[in-house]
Amino acid sequence: MSIARTRIAVLFATKEGQTRKIGDYVAARLRDSGAEVDVEDVAHLPEGYSLAGYAGALLAASIHMGKHEGAMVKFVKHHHAELASIPTAFLSFSLSEAGVERPGTPPEQRKSSEGDVRKIMDAFFAETGWSPTRQRPVAGALRYSQYGFVMRFVMRRIAKKTGGGTDTSRDYEYTDWAALGQFVDDFGLELLGPPKPSDGRPRAAHVWPV
Repeated sequence: MSIARTRIAVLFATKEGQTRKIGDYVAARLRDSGAEVDVEDVAHLPEGYSLAGYAGALLAASIHMGKHEGAMVKFVKHHHAELASIPTAFLSFSLSEAGVERPGTPPEQRKSSEGDVRKIMDAFFAETGWSPTRQRPVAGALRYSQYGFVMRFVMRRIAKKTGGGTDTSRDYEYTDWAALGQFVDDFGLELLGPPKPSDGRPRAAHVWPV
């Protein structure tokens, strides 16, 4: 007889692909914990999509030009009632958070970056009316190889201001995978309960490349 598994939705919105990468990482960790996980891009959901049947949902969106992805804002507004009825988590990705987490960032700059991140996240929650069970800002990535000329110029100026990489011939990733993994594990524990007794096989180690 098959045993019903806890279903969790992992929903993301992205432009350059970093948040999709995060979504796959989150799903892998939750599946290792015993959950059934569906990963979806909110910009390409089928008509009539519903969160019915899910025990929880984790949403992830990147910040561009001071705002979260429009597709995520639209999704949360439309599914506000469903999100309010289950445990939820929100991951917000930005270069400003990289300035907060980067070792050696001057205290004043760190404080300024932290304030910027909080302001943008609060604006997102105010606009959508959503209060996730858990939330965490996450350092994102600089994908110079995927930017057009104008965007590359703009992002280089932002990176210079926040202490990020300015060599446009390469990409930079600032995500703290260990901290992100712990956040996901804590959310999984809330939904799934304590881990089942080990069957003797080591748990897969999902360490994403930089």
